Order: sequence, then structure tokens, then C-alpha cells
Amino acid sequence: MTTRTIGIDAIALSVPEGYLELAELAQVRGVAPGKYVDGLGVRLMSVARAHEDPVALATSAARRVLKQSGVDPATIGLCIVGSETGVDHSKPIAAWVHRLAGLSQSCRSFETKHACFGGTAGLMNALDWIASGSARGRKALVVCSDIARYTLASAGEPTQGAGAVAMIISENPRLCALEVGASGSYTKEVDDFWRPLYSKDAIVDGQLSVQCYLDAITGAYGEWKTVNAANTAPIARRLYHVPYGKMAKKAHRQVMSLEGKTEAEADETYATEVATSLELPSQVGNVYTASLYLAFASLVNAEADKLEGKRISFFSYGSGCAAEYFAGTIVEGAGAFAKQLDIAGPLANRRKYSFAEYEAIRKADGEVDRRPVEAGNFKTVAFTGVDKDVRKYQG
Repeated sequence: MTTRTIGIDAIALSVPEGYLELAELAQVRGVAPGKYVDGLGVRLMSVARAHEDPVALATSAARRVLKQSGVDPATIGLCIVGSETGVDHSKPIAAWVHRLAGLSQSCRSFETKHACFGGTAGLMNALDWIASGSARGRKALVVCSDIARYTLASAGEPTQGAGAVAMIISENPRLCALEVGASGSYTKEVDDFWRPLYSKDAIVDGQLSVQCYLDAITGAYGEWKTVNAANTAPIARRLYHVPYGKMAKKAHRQVMSLEGKTEAEADETYATEVATSLELPSQVGNVYTASLYLAFASLVNAEADKLEGKRISFFSYGSGCAAEYFAGTIVEGAGAFAKQLDIAGPLANRRKYSFAEYEAIRKADGEVDRRPVEAGNFKTVAFTGVDKDVRKYQG
């Protein structure tokens, strides 16, 4: 008898068509390049132009995951978009994605929000939906889509980015079988990061946010260990929420300290257990809700064939704050399937922006939600502006 499993069946990403090199940003800002590139663990920062809004990014990722995985849109019964870059106070990004991705009208759709935890909130809902029997054999589409945006020349500027990750969640997944119902959670109301209704730029208390992240991983990991006391299978790789690469190193040291390891011992395991998951994030930058799943995409893109049958862990953090620690197993055949997905494909043929181009893009996008965006022959779905208070999309 085949054991029923539920988890991540397929994954795809989308990114804006251009990026800025962090070394160039550092030079313009009068900062040693190493402070950004090595200090943050990021080389390239995706920059979204006006037509590349969260709906366009989410739809591009959704279309790609359906196409690359061979999943029929008609089999999707649940569509959830996690985002903290909402484009409307009422209408969810999921509504546009539902139409633009060609999903069935019998598919349930909605948006989830809790800062960077929003995508995981959607994933957990999808897992429970399938486990409960409500799916009736159908699959879920979970998309994480965000544009990390901070004020020019602020401390947060080098931790920007943009992109989306789309996942098919199903029974008998082809990538990773997750341990449903065995996660550890943590929640505490704090003011470490927020984005006021009157501002497109985020506000962050950097030191507090780092401490809240570490407090949350301590709480969520502790509950996860208690829930999984009987499961002694080792963890081969560890995935963390990645606002920037070096935060994952701090998180890994914290988890290892909870396991009784010294900082030196933690750093010895870092290269094996964590580093591979940070390659794609280092080329994209901060993508908020999608950050953890971009790390997962990076891992399976590079090592799925080596990890078949092995257990990996996930840590998701969202400011405000909420967190989840959970685990899963890379399934047999995941290596070959990951190659079929061509996960890193969207990163090819991107355009390098100069600092002047980046600054012009940023200065021009303040009122983008009130006027048409620039004309162009867009490669994929694009936001084309607001007409009589209605958002319009092309493609």
C-alpha cells in the first residue's frame, strides 16, 4: 500500500527584467562594496519597473509552474497568494491571478497577509485543505509575490528586491513531502517592521527585527522539537527566511545553539546545510513572502538529486510577528523533475541597470497606481495602469 503524502509538487519563480549590482549601489552611497556584498550576502538586487507589479510577478510565476510541471489548470481547486505588497484594500491579488492563469471558476481564491509569513500562511492552509479531504483530489496553487521597497539612501535600501515564487501543493508530490500537522508555531505582537497605508516604502527597526527573528526561531523551533520528539531522523539541509543572506547565518547559529552546539560548530555545518539555499536569493534580493521558498527553489535546483530520501527543515518568519518551523523529505525522482522545471531559467537574460536607471525607476513609481505606466512590448503579463479606478493588465 502506498503511503499518502502531501507537499510541494512543483515550484517556479518570476523576477523583474532588470537588476542593480549591490557593489555599484555601495560605491554611489560611499560604502565599501564588501559591506553590502559580503556583509549582507547579496550580489544582485532585482528592481521592479512600474509594469512589474505584484500581480504581474505572481501571474508570471503561476503560469510558469503550471507549464513546466505539466499540471492542468482545471485541477487547481484552491489559489492562495501571500503578499505584503497589496495593490488594493479589498480585492486580493489572487483574484487577478485566478483569471490570468486560467483557473476554474470552481476554484477557491484569496490572499493571506502577515508580513513575510503570508506565503507560509497560504501553504499551511493548502496542506490542511488537502489533508482534511476538502480538496477532493484537486491541487492547490500557492503564490508568494512581493516588492521589497525602502526609501532611497536609507539603511534598508540595499535589502530591497522583487519577485514571486509559485508552488503546486498536492498529494504524492514530486519534490518534497511535508510533515503535515507537525510544525512549531510562534506569535507575538511587535513593532519591528511595517508599511503604513500612506506609504509605499517600508519602515523597519533593524536591530529589533533581528532580535524578534531570533526570538521567533527559538519559540517555533522549541515547539517543533516537542511535537517531533519521536522523530529522530536527521536534518540534512536547513532553510531559513532570507531577507538577506547573512540573516540565515544568524538563524543557523541560533538553531545550533539550541541543539547545544558552539558558534564555531555551527559555522562548520553552515556550508553544507545552508549555503546552497542562498545562491538564488543572492541574485534576487529580498522578496519578503517568497524569501523562504526562493531558498527552497535554490536548494532543489542545485541539490535535489543528492537529497532524495533525506529530511530538510524550513523556518518562516514574518514581522509583527509570526513564525513557523516545519520539515519534509525530498522524494525519490525529485532530482530529475527539478531539472525539468528549469527553476533558475527566469534569471537568465536579465538586464543590468545602471545606478542612474535604478534611481529614475524608483523616483517615477510613487504615483504609478494613479496613472498609466510606460508603453512597451512586454515579455509577459504586465500592469498597464488604472482606468476609471480599475487596474488593467496586458498579456
